Amino acid sequence: MNNMNSTLLIPLAMLLAACSQLKPLQLNADDGLTVVPAQWRHQADVADAKLERDWWQAFGNTALDDLVQRAQTANYDIAAAVARVTQAQKLAVVAGAPLLPEVAATASAGRQRRLGGGSDASALSNYSAALVASYEIDFWGKNRSAYQGALARVDATVFDRDSVRLSITASVANTWMELTGLRERILIAQQNLENAEKVLGLVQSRYRAGAVNQLALAQQQGLVASQRRILALLKQQQGNTEAILATLLSQPLTELPLGNSLLAEVQVPPASTSLPASLLVRRPDIASAEAALLAAQADIQVARAVMLPSITLSGGVLSRGDHLSNVLDNPLYSLAAGLAAPIFNAGRLAAQRDVAIARRQELLANYRQTIIAAFADVEAALNRIRGLEQQAVAQSEALENAERAFSFAQSRYQAGAETMLTLLDTQRTLFTAQDVNVQIRQQRLQASIDLYRALGGGWARPAS
Repeated sequence: MNNMNSTLLIPLAMLLAACSQLKPLQLNADDGLTVVPAQWRHQADVADAKLERDWWQAFGNTALDDLVQRAQTANYDIAAAVARVTQAQKLAVVAGAPLLPEVAATASAGRQRRLGGGSDASALSNYSAALVASYEIDFWGKNRSAYQGALARVDATVFDRDSVRLSITASVANTWMELTGLRERILIAQQNLENAEKVLGLVQSRYRAGAVNQLALAQQQGLVASQRRILALLKQQQGNTEAILATLLSQPLTELPLGNSLLAEVQVPPASTSLPASLLVRRPDIASAEAALLAAQADIQVARAVMLPSITLSGGVLSRGDHLSNVLDNPLYSLAAGLAAPIFNAGRLAAQRDVAIARRQELLANYRQTIIAAFADVEAALNRIRGLEQQAVAQSEALENAERAFSFAQSRYQAGAETMLTLLDTQRTLFTAQDVNVQIRQQRLQASIDLYRALGGGWARPAS
């Protein structure tokens, strides 16, 4: 009995060592970038490192908030990303199973009787029950590395899900801004078309009175037709944008909640950023690339461990009987250990190891490129915001002058003190100024969305 206990203590100690807490995977010191910029080239108000997930609320529009909530609930791309997370979690369970012994129980019952033996032939019954366990000693860390790699892939799918959610949210906000801008541009086009038709009526009256020639009449008629074309084009673009928004919401176009918001009702959030180094831990695509790199690192360890010998322990308890009542009376136990070592496999295992190493080199390059692209995204968004803010100031002044010029020209033309050509020019200038003013505001709001996307979310200072 003492020999049996000492024999069982050896695999038990090995089992406890294998089940000890896994050390988290870490990147090598030279895997990251050697140079991380200390600040952005186009510096904005640097906020505290507090990440706001609900960054779209900074625009202060309830219609936009409702659409984003709808998209995050109903979008099928997000639902698919969530399902991929569940798949990775279950695969991690599969990968972690070899860290513990595998135990199986069997039971059988049988009855035998000689054929043609007559009524005095006796029947033989047999019953058996067995409990079998097997366990591979993880000397080289193969199973632990496989489990760590699976956990890293779970993290990667979680970050991929966050990337999809961020991308869908930003796309919904961008498309809504474009749709709202088109709605406002359509209103401007309709107003300018009405003004052009009024001027056309005045020109027609003066033409019938002989005060203007046929050239002036044709020019105004051409302007009216041109503005009708622009109005039809804007309505066409509105319909296309509505279809894109409905796709992002994963619902039919007929059920799309349009609303009546205008860009003037949308707040322009300040251009706050974080320090560049914060992107390395905040952007989900960078985190996903890092997790994939860690998983590839674990795959290398697995490929190397497969090339080394493996030891498998097995044991079991078996009991038999000719009656069900005494099947457990005489149990037998067995213990065994098996050693397997690769000798010749035509270089297959070495090639698998080299493939894992090359795969890690590929993912390392992708990881570094993702970081560089993230820095570029933020710089581009900040540069765009800076340029659009300067354009907005200049365009506001241009719009005021265009409104004043058209008012003066219209009054002077009605009084006969100005030519028709001057009136047409000021009218075109006013329409263009109004349309460009709306487009610049729309682009400024979309630039803020691009900045939020580049930063992985919103950044804000904590309450004092």
